[in-house]
Amino acid sequence: MIIHSRHHWFELLFVWRGSVLPRILPRLCLVFLISLLSAFANNWWISQHAQSSLNIYIFTLMGVSLAIFLSFRNSVSYERFWEARKQWGALLNVARTLAGKLLAIAGTRPESRQLLHGVCAFAYALKGQLREDNVVVHLQRLLPKEEWQAIADSPDQPALILSYLHRLNAGLRHSGSIDQWQWQSIDSNLDTLSDVAGGCERIRGTPIPFTYRILLNRTVTIYCLLLPFGLTTSIGWLTPMIAVFIAYTYMALDVLGEELEEPFGKEGNDLPLTALCHNIEATVCGILRQPMPVPPPQPHGIYLY
Repeated sequence: MIIHSRHHWFELLFVWRGSVLPRILPRLCLVFLISLLSAFANNWWISQHAQSSLNIYIFTLMGVSLAIFLSFRNSVSYERFWEARKQWGALLNVARTLAGKLLAIAGTRPESRQLLHGVCAFAYALKGQLREDNVVVHLQRLLPKEEWQAIADSPDQPALILSYLHRLNAGLRHSGSIDQWQWQSIDSNLDTLSDVAGGCERIRGTPIPFTYRILLNRTVTIYCLLLPFGLTTSIGWLTPMIAVFIAYTYMALDVLGEELEEPFGKEGNDLPLTALCHNIEATVCGILRQPMPVPPPQPHGIYLY
């Protein structure tokens, strides 16, 4: 996630890092070269092929339709991003709620601490599954040796940790530390963890249909490459500047939609899962009045992962 501080509107005009401009710059250069060629050959083309000259009215109609499609695609992509953020917000809420409940009804006995540390381990394991990261170092810190060794090589670590948490909750019930209603309340929170994992897996495993992405990419590219030929007949040598600006708008929206579509990656506009996991563990440690064993993740330049 980009963690730029607030800038004055004028400074934002020149921001390079964190914008999508580096990704689309080669295509913008191509549009600029085509615009120069179109402006240079415009008089000759009209004199030789006056009946086949393009005009701006065609591109106006096409541009309105294309803007609607891009807006729809970006809305869907942002909805996926926001849904992912709500799932991780629910994970933080569960950790906070469980810590408060267990501290109130079972105290700081070892079983309570193990369960809360297991919730933190669940968050790290879910991050590792979504990003295909190795999170064994965190599992070693938060889980008993026999538990983390049993799940270290598993492709579904969150599910195994959740099973471990249910066993801990059942152990508290059988030992008489909590009653039936308290057990059900804690079990309901653990079920929410399962819902969070399922929601994140659904988002990650069901991208926007690839055919739709191809259609938009081709349409945007062809539209921007043909646009200079329609502008030249109206604005002449101003075509390179105006065509590049319009192409930047459409291409940037297309690329931004691609980034928001996958919220669990490591691009500039993706969720900072490492920071969210640290925040969950820090919240639990704060409620238990324990020191946080690891420092917070440091941003890489303007990016926080």
